[in-house]
Amino acid sequence: MIAAKKRPPTEILIFDVDGVLVDVRGTYWRSALETVRHITGKRVTYAELHRWKSKPGFNDDWSMVSAWVSSLGHPTSYEQARAAFEKFYWGSNGKPGNVRNEKLMVTPRQIEKWAKRYELNLFTGRTRQEFSFTFRNWQATKHFRTIITMDDAKRKPHPEGLQKILGERDPATALYLGDNIDDALAARDAGVPFMAIIAAGEHGYRQRAARFRELGAIALLPRVAELFRKLK
Repeated sequence: MIAAKKRPPTEILIFDVDGVLVDVRGTYWRSALETVRHITGKRVTYAELHRWKSKPGFNDDWSMVSAWVSSLGHPTSYEQARAAFEKFYWGSNGKPGNVRNEKLMVTPRQIEKWAKRYELNLFTGRTRQEFSFTFRNWQATKHFRTIITMDDAKRKPHPEGLQKILGERDPATALYLGDNIDDALAARDAGVPFMAIIAAGEHGYRQRAARFRELGAIALLPRVAELFRKLK
């Protein structure tokens, strides 16, 4: 019997942002629901949103909204979906946007502790503008060596963002933490070990957890703060 090859020690941590470092239920998710309702006139639910988010290619909310409203009989291009979505996300006509609801799920102290043991990086599906709005003044941002946004690499599930962060380094020495199927697909295609952030009470937990395991997730964490216990 051939022994399984032992994975090298983790040296590089790469974080997704939404659903991992930032609670986006009141921002991106709410904006998506409001956009679908605005375009179609139909009240849709978080359960429906999660069914769409669980499909490959829909880490990008604009792609998801375009496909979703089109499936409801309102053909909408990617750019049209983006324009409608951004009015709810950023606000319009003097009305504050949902971006104001963002909540960070980790503290600067936690990030600082991780930075003492690992190289920290970010690979997010956000645009650089969206990323900067939340993280520009957050003191822990300085601990991330490389930050790859939607403007810097091909969209997930393409692994280019992970590849840019790693360069010529061994992917097995890194670990990517994400909450979406596209995150898992990107990690798999880049050869980077993956941990999924998913809590037991979330919509479609069993199906999503099973899919993460199929895609090679080495662990499922209810929140990213549990990471240290897994790496010890």
